[in-house]
Amino acid sequence: MAKEIKTVGVLTSGGDAPGMNAAIRAVVRTALARGLKVKGIKKGYQGLLNEEIIDMEARSVSEIIQRGGTILGTARCLEFKTPEGQKKGADICRKHKIDGIVVIGGDGSYRGAQALSRNGINTIGLPGTIDLDIACTDYTIGFDTAVNTAMNAIDKVKDTSSSHERCSIIEVMGRHAGYIALWCGIANGAEDILLPEKYDFNEQTIINNIIANRKKGKTHHIIINAEGIGHSTSMARRIEAATGIETRATILGYMQRGGSPTAKDRFYASIMGAYAVDIMLQGKTNRVVGYRDGKFTDFDIESALNMEKNIDEYQFEVAQLL
Repeated sequence: MAKEIKTVGVLTSGGDAPGMNAAIRAVVRTALARGLKVKGIKKGYQGLLNEEIIDMEARSVSEIIQRGGTILGTARCLEFKTPEGQKKGADICRKHKIDGIVVIGGDGSYRGAQALSRNGINTIGLPGTIDLDIACTDYTIGFDTAVNTAMNAIDKVKDTSSSHERCSIIEVMGRHAGYIALWCGIANGAEDILLPEKYDFNEQTIINNIIANRKKGKTHHIIINAEGIGHSTSMARRIEAATGIETRATILGYMQRGGSPTAKDRFYASIMGAYAVDIMLQGKTNRVVGYRDGKFTDFDIESALNMEKNIDEYQFEVAQLL
C-alpha cells in the first residue's frame, strides 16, 4: 500500500539553472493547495545532512519566478554518495516528518534521489540542467534561457569580430554534451561548430575552411566550441599561427547559468513542479519527470539513467549545410 504523503520536501542539487525557482514555487504552492505541508531544504544534499530545513508557505515563494539561480541554494556533497550518508539523509527526513522529496537537478541528483527512495523516502526528480543531456526528456529546466543568453552574447562577439576581420572561437557550456553549441551554431550562423559527440580533432579542416572563406571575402569566422572540447585559447593561438589571421577566444562561462528565465523555462518548470507533487500523491516514487513528444510524463529513475542521448543526425547535417 502506498505511503500516505503529509509533508513534502524540495531541494535543488548540482549546478544551478534558470527556472529552478519556478519549479520550487510550483512544488510549494501545489503541495499546499493539496493540503500538504512543505519543507525547503537548503544547499542540496549537503543541507539535508546539515539539517538546514525550513518551513515554506505560499509567501515563501512570492516574487521568485522571474529570478535566476535557486533561492534554496545548491552544493556538491561527497558524503551523500556513500551508503552511510544516504541512510543518514533518509533518517533526517523521517526526523523532520518529510514523507517525500522533490529533487531538482541533473543525473547526479537523480542518483541521490534513487538512494533516498531505497531508504524509504518517496522521491521524484525534476530535470534541472542547462546541458539538455538527460536522455529521457526533450526538455530540461534552464536550457532555453542558457542557449538564448549564449546566442545574444555570440551576436555581440560576431559584431566586433567582423569589425576587426578576426576569427573568433566562442566556448559555450554543456559539460560533455554539445546541445548548447549545436543550437548556437545554427542560431548564430557560425562557420564551424565543434561538438564533443562529433569532433574529430582535425584542426587542419578548420584552418582550411577559414582560409577558403577569407578568399571569398568573408570578414569574420565564428567557431562555436563546446565546453566538452575546451582549450579554446590554445586553439586560437594555433589557428592564428597557421592562418596569419588574428584569432581570439571568448569563454562565455557561468553567465549562461544566470539571468531571468525565459517564458518557456518558467512555464515548463512550473508544470513539472506541479506534476511532481501530483504523481507523488498517486503513490509513485523513484521517478523522474520528463517532457517527451509534446507531453509531460515520468520515468523510472534507473531506466532514465540508463538511457543514452545522442546528437540528432539530421540536426547536425543541417548545421553543416547552413
